[in-house]
Amino acid sequence: MMKLRMGRVELLTGLQRVQGVVEKRNTMPILSNILIEAKQEGVEIVATDLEIGMRGHYKATVEKAGGITVSARKLYEIIKELAVGEIEITSGDNNWTTIQAGKSQFKIVGLPSTDYPALPAIEREGLIPLAGAGFLELIRKTLFAAGDNDARYILNGLLVTLISTEKKTILRLVGTDGHRLAIAEQEVGKAGAKGAPQEIKAIIPKKAAHEMQRLLEEGGEGEPLIGFTKNLMIFRKSGLLLTSRLMEGNYPNYQQVIPKESDRKIGVNRSELESALRRVSVLSRDKASAVKVSFAAGQMTLFSSNPDFGEATEELAARYEGEALNTGFNARYLLDVLGVMDGETISLQMDNPLSPCLIQESDSPGFKCVVMPIKV
Repeated sequence: MMKLRMGRVELLTGLQRVQGVVEKRNTMPILSNILIEAKQEGVEIVATDLEIGMRGHYKATVEKAGGITVSARKLYEIIKELAVGEIEITSGDNNWTTIQAGKSQFKIVGLPSTDYPALPAIEREGLIPLAGAGFLELIRKTLFAAGDNDARYILNGLLVTLISTEKKTILRLVGTDGHRLAIAEQEVGKAGAKGAPQEIKAIIPKKAAHEMQRLLEEGGEGEPLIGFTKNLMIFRKSGLLLTSRLMEGNYPNYQQVIPKESDRKIGVNRSELESALRRVSVLSRDKASAVKVSFAAGQMTLFSSNPDFGEATEELAARYEGEALNTGFNARYLLDVLGVMDGETISLQMDNPLSPCLIQESDSPGFKCVVMPIKV
């Protein structure tokens, strides 16, 4: 038996947060459930897919302590539709769970809380405080480049490096899928370790990074904390705990892909380039959104053609003094990069038509992006 009363807004927040963690593929029925644990001091809402776990603590009036697991999706859909401010949840015989709000009553099937997989035990030691806005920015600037169900398993994650010296703590995130690479770093904290610089490297699944991004976007008080154990990442933020198993394997040596800085830079207005690319890619050939790109003195030209539809050309003013260069790109990859940049002017740098293209903006020196050209 368990009985509790809770404000709708508070409950909805808790349920919203765990939707992304809950296992979609139904391998074990209980993983599509969440665990609700009513304790003296409030309620804990827990979700896990065995790789990632989330536990949040919420205010509630608990009349009878206990626990139950119910469908994360169904409970969320019910609470979303209710209009009443206070909601009563009671679990009874055979794990049936009753939700009462004003004149509405729902009874949903539950599973016993004792069957729910336990989250890893966590110590509070060794967690590093981060500036929330800074960390969010790093995820936003790198997550898009990480692989999506890539056959090379390790590319479906982000490489996180924490470097602490006596003066400062730097956090670096790297994402790549082999066609493009994004690297972003910034100082996240004051003085770090005493003595020798310490470096922690870990590869976190894309899904975990995505969940952290969502939690950070909520804002709220208190600085988030992050830490790593041998096989676990721990992320804490005001009453919330997110844990994720780390990915095992060696991340590719991304440093060797990044071109050395050279003078052969093309400066171009970011929003002009973005809208020109959108227009030209309407007529580009196939899934690859191939667009021909030419640089000549003072200008940049985009061209796409498709035997079934026709062709498109766009010219843009650009700061460029080198010799003419003709190459091609997947327009989608370039648009993804431009979408996470904020500066007015960006620079592109290439040595020859087949070499990696380095894209940067003066506004954020800690951010670099590399996109591989394609043959068009």
